[in-house]
Amino acid sequence: MIYLSSFKLSDCQVSNPNIYPYNVFRGKYIEPFVFAPITVFYGNNGSGKSTLLNIIANSLELKGKEYATSNSYGIVDYCGAFSSECSYNFGEDDFGHAIRSLPKDSRYIKSEDILYEIKKIQQKQVLSDGMEYDCVQKGMSLSEAKHFLSSKEGRNQEAYIVFAQEKYSNGETSLQYFEEYLHPNALYLLDEPEVSLSPANQVALAEEINKMARLLQCQFIIATHSPFMLGTLNAKIYNLDTKEYDIARWSELENVRYFYNFFKKHEKEFE
Repeated sequence: MIYLSSFKLSDCQVSNPNIYPYNVFRGKYIEPFVFAPITVFYGNNGSGKSTLLNIIANSLELKGKEYATSNSYGIVDYCGAFSSECSYNFGEDDFGHAIRSLPKDSRYIKSEDILYEIKKIQQKQVLSDGMEYDCVQKGMSLSEAKHFLSSKEGRNQEAYIVFAQEKYSNGETSLQYFEEYLHPNALYLLDEPEVSLSPANQVALAEEINKMARLLQCQFIIATHSPFMLGTLNAKIYNLDTKEYDIARWSELENVRYFYNFFKKHEKEFE
């Protein structure tokens, strides 16, 4: 399913060359991004792939969008201005009708969200705060949440989560996070979803994403430089390390070639 058909970054200019996020894309020749059921933004650190995902999330008003501060250059909301200057087009449903809004479960999931989920469980105080927050999100008042968490039921629930966390690694917790938040019929923006995952689990997650895109009416736009994700996803790949954001094969990418050359160099040690 193609919920988001294309996205064009702002081509407006500002006088100060250091203004974020205009400076991230300065000097790039950028045509509109045209999306597939799975699209990957590949790039090394500093390439702007996380910034790009957040701009798309802000332009689309997706759950999970992060409000970025521009810097200290006056009071102008440059991030908001940049996002508003971007343009996009939705796709069509299975009957050829134009999609007018995104499905309600669509969301932007950042690597920080996954790491916070792990820390929320591992650190007892953060766990308590997180459970209190979850109770309020479910409709309780703050006093009702505190009362529940101090009750026998609340203490048992917290003890169960702590016990469960002792059984699962960070990577398993990450996989559980995706199981909870990835549902059929939605658009998902994923920023480095491989965080805390072993190579085998990265491949398992990528295979699950392939299945959801193929069978469950999901669309994914993913920022990653993991060779295991890149080599498993049935994705259209934009290389953000190039000036024109070229479309590339996964085996051509610098980070993948680095892994290839490294293991090729040590090939005899595996014999």
